[in-house]
Amino acid sequence: MKILIVASDKCGHFTPFIEEQAAALQAQGCEVLRLGITGHGAMGYLRSLPALKKCIREQQPDLIHAHYGLSCLLASMQRLVPVVSTYHGSDIHDSHILPLSRLAMRRSAWNIFVSKTALAIAQNVHILPSPVCLEKCSILPCGVNLSAVQKVGKVAARKHLHLPLAASLVLFAGAFDNAVKDAPLAKKALAELHEVQLIELKGYSRSEVFLLMQAADVLLLTSRSEGSPQVVKEAMACGCPIVSTDVGDVRELTAGIAGCYVASSREPLELAALLREAILFAKNGRTDGRQRLIEKGYTNDRIARQLMHIYTSARSSRS
Repeated sequence: MKILIVASDKCGHFTPFIEEQAAALQAQGCEVLRLGITGHGAMGYLRSLPALKKCIREQQPDLIHAHYGLSCLLASMQRLVPVVSTYHGSDIHDSHILPLSRLAMRRSAWNIFVSKTALAIAQNVHILPSPVCLEKCSILPCGVNLSAVQKVGKVAARKHLHLPLAASLVLFAGAFDNAVKDAPLAKKALAELHEVQLIELKGYSRSEVFLLMQAADVLLLTSRSEGSPQVVKEAMACGCPIVSTDVGDVRELTAGIAGCYVASSREPLELAALLREAILFAKNGRTDGRQRLIEKGYTNDRIARQLMHIYTSARSSRS
């Protein structure tokens, strides 16, 4: 099967988890084509429609898999090739983008939501256009690759990254300047602790990210909204303790895992208390998050196999 992936261009490639999903699809025998979108805003994306149609004429894909609402809207503007659309969270939680995402949902052959929360918002009858048909929807988070670099250990990771061996290190789950991640809340929580260093997750290579997750005592996620945050699944793969606000599917993902905590509020004092527990837990070991990913089938090879079934259903729905 020949699959054309449509997503935002990130300096000549897609965001890492989309690239990793594409590689997993290739391992399943798919021929993967790519169309990266460099425009911004709805009109910036839609200006790529001629390039999309040209790619379809020249490459003759069997199916398009688009990621994020505006790419999904663009892909659905042509009717020659069936479209599978994946919505990752920001395209659902943003009130300006959601109506455009819902328009794409109605035009797509199949819609994938990364969490139950995202699907519930998409199905809200008070939002126009009208809700999508549940018969052509799936809940399927993006997967992760499990690798040796995720198991190097805290001491080795800190030595490699030149981080202090004895310090308490909290890894902030994103860039400080990303408003959705709410860095001010994280900093207020850290202000309640003593001698704890907050590390911004920005500007690191893929392998360095996994080393940071090995080196850190805890990953802190203070987002205002999420779909199925990839950073949490990656931290789980590294056995890194997690403290998070109650967003996306984090509570479901981490339920029952010792060393992982989901706050019941957005109060800095509660987050600080949970951070103390997570740091104390980290002194004695790592979490069983990696095993949870395996049990739930959230590895890229297994997600790719599920995608293959969805692709077959999407093509059948258009025949």
